[in-house]
Amino acid sequence: MKLSDFDFDLPEDRIALRPARPRDSARLLHVSDGAIEDRGVLDLPDLLQPGDLLVFNDTRVIPAALTGVRPARAVGGGGDAAIEINLHKRDGEAVWRAFARPAKRLKEGDTLTFDGGLTAQVSDKLEGGEIVLGFDRSGVELDAAIVAAGAPPLPPYIASKRAADVADLEDYQTIYADPEKSGSVAAPTAGLHFTDRLFEALASRGVATTHVTLHVGAGTFLPVKTENLEDHQMHAEWYQISDETAGAIRAARAAGGRIIAVGTTSLRTLESAAEPDGTVRAEARETDIFITPGYQFRAVDALMTNFHLPKSTLFMLVCALAGFEEMHAAYAHAVASGYRFFSYGDSSLLWRADQSVPVT
Repeated sequence: MKLSDFDFDLPEDRIALRPARPRDSARLLHVSDGAIEDRGVLDLPDLLQPGDLLVFNDTRVIPAALTGVRPARAVGGGGDAAIEINLHKRDGEAVWRAFARPAKRLKEGDTLTFDGGLTAQVSDKLEGGEIVLGFDRSGVELDAAIVAAGAPPLPPYIASKRAADVADLEDYQTIYADPEKSGSVAAPTAGLHFTDRLFEALASRGVATTHVTLHVGAGTFLPVKTENLEDHQMHAEWYQISDETAGAIRAARAAGGRIIAVGTTSLRTLESAAEPDGTVRAEARETDIFITPGYQFRAVDALMTNFHLPKSTLFMLVCALAGFEEMHAAYAHAVASGYRFFSYGDSSLLWRADQSVPVT
């Protein structure tokens, strides 16, 4: 399949710049075996069965958006230059990979200064505006400095329309994010819809929950630039599945329960660790799994996820799960019906094409 196969028309006004309030008041599009049903996030317990298992990504987002100043060079002219930095992958106690804008203003050896006296030197320039930064502090001291200097790393389609503010500090974080598992530079946005009352309703329904961890990288926002999908290289992201979570998945499956991934990051984690028979391994490693139509799912039966960009790897993923024609029809319905798209937008519950359930 080609990149152009995953294009669709999306009016600009369908892009959500703020989340629904309260979080669980967002709409939810239920798609099963091609049938489409308009529901709400609070209807989720009614769409699941006792014994089903929801798998969440409990990573915590760090304030990875930094604005730095590159001092004027003694040679070459030009004054101080403001540089926008989005951290996306930690390479060491004092080293981060980042995307810089405008990257053309930087050279290897340049030093950037951030709020609070934090500084970093550009140790390498890579393709696509990516740079490697060596900071003047490391470990927890660097973590604290980034928190003090940084802002919520809003996706480009929001950040280009408004600046991050105080509300985003809470809005762009799931309520179950684990402070001990900080490391994402983008939110696992499907989980933003969950509230205490929704968790209580799920528990009352007999639906169980468990967690994996995948630190989301800024590569999730990078466009696919190759028409031939086989030429696209995914950025690697680190994940961890505990013995407890692997055991909960085995137990749910053995009892006839279904595995529902909350978010594409949870799905990619589970599928990366799945044996051919669907058994999920407890492990910690990186994954660059790229799921497109034709992929044979092993671990998950359904996916709860927000609406994704045209021609994105995530739209390809949902097409692989629920059907290519079915998802194009579902997205056309969502656009026509005023669903809100992307990170702060509405949600969907998608059943695997070979695991569909009747629409009620």
